[in-house]
Formats: sequence, C-alpha cells, structure tokens
Amino acid sequence: MPTSGPDAMQPALRRRRRRQGFLLPFACLSAALIAAALLPGAAFADGVTPSEARRLRDEVKDMFYHAFDGYMQHAFPLDELRPLSCQGEDSLGGYALTLIDSLDTLALLGDKERFDAAVEWVGKNVRFDINKTVSVFETNIRILGGLLSAHLIASDYATGMRIQSYDDQLLHLAADLAQRLLPAFDTPTGIPFGSVNLVYGVDENESKITSTAGGGTLTLEFGVLSRLTNDSVYERVTKNSVRGIWARRSKLDLVGAHINVFTGEWTQKDAGIGTSIDSFYEYLLK
Repeated sequence: MPTSGPDAMQPALRRRRRRQGFLLPFACLSAALIAAALLPGAAFADGVTPSEARRLRDEVKDMFYHAFDGYMQHAFPLDELRPLSCQGEDSLGGYALTLIDSLDTLALLGDKERFDAAVEWVGKNVRFDINKTVSVFETNIRILGGLLSAHLIASDYATGMRIQSYDDQLLHLAADLAQRLLPAFDTPTGIPFGSVNLVYGVDENESKITSTAGGGTLTLEFGVLSRLTNDSVYERVTKNSVRGIWARRSKLDLVGAHINVFTGEWTQKDAGIGTSIDSFYEYLLK
C-alpha cells in the first residue's frame, strides 16, 4: 500500500461495503452515544419498534459513509471537505484530521477492513513536528481523542478489531502530540492558552483570553494518556486547568464564557450551557 497521498486509502474505498456486525468498543466513551442506535438487541425508545430501530440504524450508517466517502474521495489527506466546492482544505493543522476523527466510528460499525487500513496509514504518515499553530481544544478532542480511542481498539482482542501488526504507533503519536500541547498550560492560572504552535510553542502575541470550554474540555483525553503512559503530567495539567476555572466561579456556582488565563478575570461573565461553556460541564460529568 502506498504510504502517502489519496491513493493510499483508495483500494478500501472501491471495495463494496459489506453489512457487518456492530460492536461497542468499551474504551470509546463517545461511541456509547451512538451505540443504542446501532447495536442489535439494544433497548428501544418508547414507541420505536424493532423494525424502525433497524431502519434508523441503517440510516445512521448510510449518513456516516456518505460523509466519510466524500471526504476520502475529494479531500483526503487534507483535514476537511468543503461541501459546496467539494474540495479539501487544511483547516485545523494539516494531519488528515477527518480520517483520525473517524477511526473509532469505523470500528463501531465493524468495518475492520477500512479501520485496519486507516490505522496503518495514520501510523506511517502522520507527524506533528510541523510549523502549525493549532487550537488546543480542537486538537485535543478530535486528534488526541481519535488517536487514543483507536489505539485502545486496535490493541485489545476484546474489541473484536485487534490488529495483529499493530505496535502502539497511535499511542506514540498521541504522546508526541500532547507534549507539543503542554506549553499552552504554562500560565499563572494553569488555564491554557487557546492556541499553540506545534514546533515553537505559544507565540508571544497569542491572546490571553480563552473560553471556558477551551480550558475545561481536556481532562478525559489527557487523563487516559497519563494512564496509558504512566506519565502523570498530562492528567495533572488538565485537572489544574479545571480547578483554576472552577475556583473562579460566582457565588451562584456559575462560570462565565471567557476568561483571562493570566489574571483569572472573567472577560465575558455570561453563564449558560451553550457555546463556549457547554463541554466544560460535559467533561465534569465524564
């Protein structure tokens, strides 16, 4: 198989998709949200018959492959597909973001052929020693999370998706990426900058204002990485960030939307469960 470029993944795309069984990788918390619609024998919502559930399951699967195939055919190995022009763009870093973000879904759908091919391609071709300034938040939830969940699936026989030739390549990539994100946490409050350069660290002109979601939606992925590598630094810095935000809550136990990572002052005091705050609460629950 070619080691780079769109042709590296095309043979798997040209093969006819087979209706394969579904599984729930225990390591993927996000996959649990989809599982009820996909797993045979799953509990049905009130008023949904088994035949309707199967139809909805197949509809979800078809929607995923419509998006995934479009990306692979028209945008890969760039980050994302622009739906109107049907062209690809490197919008968030330049490391085949959509492919990495889709790895655990391929596994959840039981698509071992494409999961195996994608893991092999990522392990051989993705590198993070690139002069790109990236969002800490987006890179964490989409790249670090994608690498870690796929690593857990590919390395465990219990998932049914174990790759015989797999040798922790995705875990090594995840650790390298997290190391490159760590400079963002070097602030007086422990709350990270919103962006960091993967080679040079935080730019001297980087904004000191970050969102609550940006500073508080990191612990799950960094925590898993600490457990897998026995290096506590990742979990420690992200927990410090969450504590730094929570320590500055109001008397009503509410947090604002944006905060200064140096002074700890709220620059936008609006509280809610919408944009800029929502996933902070999500990760507290997780």
